[in-house]
Amino acid sequence: MTSPAATGRVPDAVHRRRWVILGVLMLSLLIVVLDNSILNVAIKTISTPAPTGLGATQSELEWAINAYTLVFAGLLFTAGLLGDRLGRKKVLLGGLAVFGVGSALAAFSGSPGELIAFRAVMGLGAAFVMPATLAVLMNVFERDEQPKAIGIWAGGVGLAIAIGPITGGLLLDHFWWGSVFLVNVPIVLLALGLMLWLVPDSRDPRPGRIDPVGVLLSVVGLVLLVYGIIHGGRLADFTDATVLATSGAGLAVLVAFVVHEKRSDHPSIDMAYFRNKVFSASIVAIALVFFALMGVTFFAVFYLQSVRGYSPLETGLLLLPLAVAQLIFAPRARLVVDRFGTRATTTGGLLLLAAMLGGFAVLDRDTPLWLLEILFFLMGTGMAHVMTPVSVVIMQALPREKAGSASALSNTFRQVGGALGIAVLGSVLSAAYRTGIEDRLGMLPPAARHAAGESIEATLAVAARLGPRGDALVAPAGDAFLHAMHVTALCGAAVAVLGAVVTALFLPGRIPAAPDDAHDEELVPTRDRPTEGP
Repeated sequence: MTSPAATGRVPDAVHRRRWVILGVLMLSLLIVVLDNSILNVAIKTISTPAPTGLGATQSELEWAINAYTLVFAGLLFTAGLLGDRLGRKKVLLGGLAVFGVGSALAAFSGSPGELIAFRAVMGLGAAFVMPATLAVLMNVFERDEQPKAIGIWAGGVGLAIAIGPITGGLLLDHFWWGSVFLVNVPIVLLALGLMLWLVPDSRDPRPGRIDPVGVLLSVVGLVLLVYGIIHGGRLADFTDATVLATSGAGLAVLVAFVVHEKRSDHPSIDMAYFRNKVFSASIVAIALVFFALMGVTFFAVFYLQSVRGYSPLETGLLLLPLAVAQLIFAPRARLVVDRFGTRATTTGGLLLLAAMLGGFAVLDRDTPLWLLEILFFLMGTGMAHVMTPVSVVIMQALPREKAGSASALSNTFRQVGGALGIAVLGSVLSAAYRTGIEDRLGMLPPAARHAAGESIEATLAVAARLGPRGDALVAPAGDAFLHAMHVTALCGAAVAVLGAVVTALFLPGRIPAAPDDAHDEELVPTRDRPTEGP
């Protein structure tokens, strides 16, 4: 008897275990997302002076996050090309191994500089992991099952976000800060074993050449741009000559990157993709969502721990509704799309997200916890109704043979959006905080005054060293942070509204079904594929 898989594109043996393969791919995804969500809870501890933490400044914390993100985003296309050449399974295994080694090294960092360097190594490994998960998924599932599979895949992000803060809080309650990185190692070992056993290898029989100039331009441009933004936040002056020169150089290099890619016969990014307005709008929506979300998550941890006084574990539990909502609604968002269409679903999700981000502007020291939990839950609900439909649109807007490129582009803009969100909104937070607290720091010497104005943690550390005299700084520090948080939240809400405008104007009401044979890529070379099932 001929199996369903035998009449389609996917070999029968792979078709039978497709959901198990999805589980292994989600475990790989879990590691990458889990790391960042754990780090969000640990940033306050890492900013605490030694021996408890590393004494990292706010800008060093941002770089600990962004070093990972920028290396990851800058190398996605190189990783995709190597996966096409060598086989995606081989690249996944190599990426996981590098990620595990980077995690172990980061756990034993002796300074913020070392932590930033080892986070970059982790980003290198992650660049070879995350895009390949979606590329394999698109070639293991038939087109009619892809939205469901992508919804479950996106729900895996919610699961990682849920597990991360709680795991981080438990680890920080019982172990040193490095344990939040060391925990990745056993998960990596488990994922490597399961991948060797279950996941089929796949490659493009006609792989493109690597584009070293494009890779170099993209990495240099992003690093210069984000460095300029972070430096502006540290100085509380975005008109400083150094800030303008660095950011301007970054933009110039990125323009050169676009020009080079248009002229290259083997580009990292095929600029022709962006002529598809639906694809471009979806990519922009992903970038804007993560811009707002990552920037707000960054300050939410400081609000809960430094202003409200909760422990890392309590903070992780308080963030749980954000993740639970994504876990519940991401796999079900396709049902809303079936009922109301892609445009209405994503625009509504973005407007809900914007409203909840705006809600942060009314939080204070005594806001009831139930109200905060509702905000987090509805934020996650909005996210779920954006990420799943938009991911489906991106992956189905291009032929299946270009699934790796579509996945790489989606992940790049997601990560770059998150990096810029942390940089821009983190810098807005830093600048607004310094402006609000500097008048209260007159009792300190000039050098100490500048350091104390870096962040609320820096101010509270100075206050603790001053003893009873420093008590007068605690309340003003909380007030200054709340004002800075309100300003930053409104900026994040404005970005989400911009995303809603983009999706309302450019996304279609419903995605027309395309014939599956128009989206055909080889899971294995044609000559090796069985034409019939058992």
